[in-house]
Amino acid sequence: MEGKIMLCAALFLLGWLWYYLFARQFIYNFTNAYPMIRKMQASDPELISPNAKRYTTISVIASFLICAIIVAIVVFLCRKHVYYIVSFFAGGLISFFLFFKQLSPKHKSNFESFCNAYYRFIPDDELRTAMYNRKIPQMKVRLHDMGVSADFIPDFDK
Repeated sequence: MEGKIMLCAALFLLGWLWYYLFARQFIYNFTNAYPMIRKMQASDPELISPNAKRYTTISVIASFLICAIIVAIVVFLCRKHVYYIVSFFAGGLISFFLFFKQLSPKHKSNFESFCNAYYRFIPDDELRTAMYNRKIPQMKVRLHDMGVSADFIPDFDK
């Protein structure tokens, strides 16, 4: 009995880590990366390289495959004991609810993560440097100097 409880706890932790490391990346791409790229291209088609979408698509495919493989392994190994599978998905579900508020680009750490990952796709040197350093005021100033709308940058002062 104690072994089953310990295995349920381990699968619960594995489910939490599965969501935190892989499923969250998959969701991040659809809730943050693609919308931010679209907004930047709407401001100016030359503001961000088309390779940014390819990079995000590769990330979506890789994170989906990893998520699917982990779920398949857990389901295959635990198919005789449904409570193990439930423990795994309960860990993932609780992790989802813990990080639910952070799914938007209006969350500062998500916007900074976007800047940190996508600065390399910005052709303009000054804007790329500001994104790399996550200097939001400098980004707004440079976009203004370029004559490009900075509407895609969320207002974090609220």
